[in-house]
Amino acid sequence: MSSSKFFRRLRSLIVISTAATGITFGFSYYRNDEQFFKTIFMPTVRLLEAERAHELAVFICKWNFLPSVNYKDPASLSTEICNIALKNPVGIAAGFDKNAEAIEGLDHLGFGFIEVGSVTPLAQVGNQKPRVFRLTEDEAIINRYGFNSDGHEKVWHRIQQLRASGKFNGVLGVNLGKNKMSEDAVNDYLEGLKLFSPVADYLVINVSSPNTPGLRDLQQKDSLKTLLCKINETKKQIETPKPIFVKLAPDLTQSELKDICNTIQRKDCHVDGLIISNTTIDRSVALNSSNAFEVGGLSGKPLKEKSRRMIEDVYKMTNGKIPIIGVGGIGSGQDAYEKIIAGASAIQLYSSFVFHGPPLVTKVKKELDDILKSNGYQNVQQAVGKGVQMDKKSFLSYFF
Repeated sequence: MSSSKFFRRLRSLIVISTAATGITFGFSYYRNDEQFFKTIFMPTVRLLEAERAHELAVFICKWNFLPSVNYKDPASLSTEICNIALKNPVGIAAGFDKNAEAIEGLDHLGFGFIEVGSVTPLAQVGNQKPRVFRLTEDEAIINRYGFNSDGHEKVWHRIQQLRASGKFNGVLGVNLGKNKMSEDAVNDYLEGLKLFSPVADYLVINVSSPNTPGLRDLQQKDSLKTLLCKINETKKQIETPKPIFVKLAPDLTQSELKDICNTIQRKDCHVDGLIISNTTIDRSVALNSSNAFEVGGLSGKPLKEKSRRMIEDVYKMTNGKIPIIGVGGIGSGQDAYEKIIAGASAIQLYSSFVFHGPPLVTKVKKELDDILKSNGYQNVQQAVGKGVQMDKKSFLSYFF
């Protein structure tokens, strides 16, 4: 065989192999194949610097470069929180789609609800880069974004346009923050409350990010009372008031947590629900990654048990009267189930979604459905807080 003939055949083989590989990858991508995302796509994305990878993920969802998921949510996953009907209890947490750019794409992935933000009144760039770090060995992320935001006006405009288009009819939460240099934090939240109530299904008062100086001080008893009283006064004046959630830090002491639970059960400081929890500044858990001691909030697997215990504590302190959205380290149906029986009515993903990609949403839902059925529950609502109630029964049986 002549050398020219050999090289023509070799070139043809390379072209055919490349095309076949491309078709296989494309088919796996659009089929939302879990193994493909786990072994090829997500490891490739992780070659990018963490914030660039985040921007790419938002871009992909924004332009609907992922196909809609075919999985049909079973009746067992249909639930509600604060009289908001959810097709399933698995939401995407604030922090992923900060500026309401990717709502439609995220909805197509099968999330039961979507939370955007945190959104600040004025646009701000956030903290200096680098400000996001993967802890791959720990399946965790540390961020110190510092509420980088396009601001109220732009985010409201995007949501209003999307609602008007009819392309999104799902459940949307808007997470509100304060500007770093604001001299009136309370007013920042009130402005967000008034602006977003007509276009959101619920609103979140974020007083727990560790990356804005002084923000967590708003969780202290007197400051929180002042803030929530003003929110309740303003809410009465809004034509379309929506449920208000407060997002808490996992680093609160038991005394601080009791103060918060007492405060939110006052009529003049009422909130409709809590989100437990935000990221942690605690580094007491064993971490194996080189980025483990970067400054910022830690999320992901190391937060799982800490947030679960906090959910259980709050459920007990409020006698189950305050609905809870559980977030922190959820990467499987079992993790979701543990949050639910601890007292969460719904749950949110973030870090695990970043590590495992879109197939994780369906995986968590399928596993949760199986676990509910195997434990004799017909739906999510029947399981809420059941782990706590069993603890109470065990406690009583000890004495009687």
